[in-house]
Amino acid sequence: MILNNKKINVTKSFFPPLDEYNTYLQRVWSNEWLTNRGELTLELEEKLKEKLKVNHILITNNGTVPIQIALKLLGNYGEIITTPFSYVATTSSIVWENCKPVFVDIHPEYLTIDESKIEAAITPKTTAILATHVFGNPCNTEIIEQIAKKHNLSVIYDAAHCFGVFYNNKSIFNYGDISTCSFHATKIFHTGEGGAAFCNDNELYDKIYYSHNFGHDGPVNFHGLGINAKISELQSAMGLAVLDHIDEIFNERKKIVNIYNEQLDFSKLDKIKIRANTVWNYSYYPVIFDTEENLLWTMKKLNDNNIFPRRYFYPSLNTINYVEGESMPVSESISSRVLCLPLFKDLLEDELKLIIKIINE
Repeated sequence: MILNNKKINVTKSFFPPLDEYNTYLQRVWSNEWLTNRGELTLELEEKLKEKLKVNHILITNNGTVPIQIALKLLGNYGEIITTPFSYVATTSSIVWENCKPVFVDIHPEYLTIDESKIEAAITPKTTAILATHVFGNPCNTEIIEQIAKKHNLSVIYDAAHCFGVFYNNKSIFNYGDISTCSFHATKIFHTGEGGAAFCNDNELYDKIYYSHNFGHDGPVNFHGLGINAKISELQSAMGLAVLDHIDEIFNERKKIVNIYNEQLDFSKLDKIKIRANTVWNYSYYPVIFDTEENLLWTMKKLNDNNIFPRRYFYPSLNTINYVEGESMPVSESISSRVLCLPLFKDLLEDELKLIIKIINE
């Protein structure tokens, strides 16, 4: 039963009311300032610092470049211990910055990097750990921090999915030497295209800052090497308009997650286990099928009804063609069987019921 021939995707960008966005745009036009950290960008950073309870935030033009900057500053062209279960940007950034990804398998329930296997992967060439908080679910940051201190390693967190997540009573972005987030259009909070870097160390933050602006030290001098990772005032205007509705967005997504939890038949499905002491953000709704065959069959039935979930994260990154990854049995198995169901603010009750009905059948 197709509902109104409407295509239901795995997610849908939140569009703030146009008049509200225009109000912010009018300030851009009034200031005649389009980029280079204008008034709206600075305002957005201050509001996000307050909302997220962080000390330093640097907004960027996408969510991948903060990972690249972190690796440029901390990777030192060495081996980076990382997860095979993440979006490709995590691994591609390592390779792009002339470092070597060394994969460690994942925990079968939390889906984050298995911290018990990290030490065995450390060699004299290891310089950093780059771990992903998967679907907003925190890594075991306590153990990772202990390992990093013991072996004098830097820790970078890909927290692309983690806007609004708190772990052990503090923002997930306050963990690690550098944490990064995505503000892509498909994320809970977005600036159309964008991202951010978070760092508690003042000296390291200063390096991130000049790295994102060509290395500038004033108009004619340079601290060092840098690239262009600046966000525009048009993107910051979108962020400010979206931020005005962020609590409403969280609440609506939570309602949908609760319905999935209550009404899906989990006799042949598993769901991610959220780590204790986590304030989760309802960023994604992954379900894990017992077999890939059942996943593909269910996808087809959903697609036949104009419903398009997505296979996050497939394939396991240790299998992609530009890395030399060893076998990662847990990641490879989970990645072949995990499917993210539609989850966004405007998902209608009838649409949600149809999704659940097809899966349960």
